[in-house]
Amino acid sequence: MAIELTCPAGVLPSEEAVNLLYGPLPVHEGEALAKAIIETVERLTGAPIKASE
Repeated sequence: MAIELTCPAGVLPSEEAVNLLYGPLPVHEGEALAKAIIETVERLTGAPIKASE
């Protein structure tokens, strides 16, 4: 997966960690990926991203 290759080390947790932190369903994997993408963009731009409400 592309995000696994472009994220800084430690941003994307292992499958086991995702299951423990978020849950075992595909939606939980999506949550982990979204968080990893946001953290990667923040690290690259140096600016925090505001979550839309």
